[in-house]
Amino acid sequence: MFNKLKFPFISMLYLIGLGLNLHSIPKEGIDALTKCKKVYLENYTVDFPYPLTMLEEALDKKFEEADRAFVEGLTIIDEAKKKDVALLVYGSPLTATTHITLLHEAKLSRVKTKVIFAGSVFDAIAQTGLQIYKFGKVTSMPRWDAEKNFTPTSFMDVVAQNQTIDAHSLILVDIGLFFRTAIKQLGIAAKEKNISLDKIIVCERLGTKGKRILYGSFKDFEKERRISNPYCFILPGKMHFVEKEVLEEITKDNE
Repeated sequence: MFNKLKFPFISMLYLIGLGLNLHSIPKEGIDALTKCKKVYLENYTVDFPYPLTMLEEALDKKFEEADRAFVEGLTIIDEAKKKDVALLVYGSPLTATTHITLLHEAKLSRVKTKVIFAGSVFDAIAQTGLQIYKFGKVTSMPRWDAEKNFTPTSFMDVVAQNQTIDAHSLILVDIGLFFRTAIKQLGIAAKEKNISLDKIIVCERLGTKGKRILYGSFKDFEKERRISNPYCFILPGKMHFVEKEVLEEITKDNE
């Protein structure tokens, strides 16, 4: 009889997308989690639309929260050299540049990686009726800190570029930035960059039961409105009549 060959254990670093709600993680991701000895949840790119305790129940897996400093510190790669480790990411796992850097560093360290994709805001914005191929460059609105003189408006430069080709502009919103503050920042930045704000779209909690797509004048949104995190803005470019009809019908249902 031949002796049974023993193959060395090869550990893996998994980057797993959670999708947009508690039940949208792919089965491939669930299967991968059963192999992992350590699971982290990236907590610095989005305001979760559900309690994290409910996520643990849905996944039937305990995890530790990982902030930007931890992920960028690459400790997770050192752990993955010895055991299977997962990093859970809301939406799709490679949206943030930090996560792409993590994959690159893992390769340099000869750590095996696997990316498991899921739905993200970039998929869900198609529910507005706007055609995806008519979107321009994506931009992000940071949370301002007046005390530290941090009030950047450069995100509106991207909008200005998109408007030169009649493209729609998706503006992602920084974690912890509530709607009342964000709408003020948007108005100030647009005025500084000489960009006219007529009608805008607000997408609230896309992919969840509480999702809403609202389309109206900027002045209407300046009034007191309840918008829950996470949300994003879309400044529409030149719309095809079908885009406009679909958008107007959708937003009627969400008022």
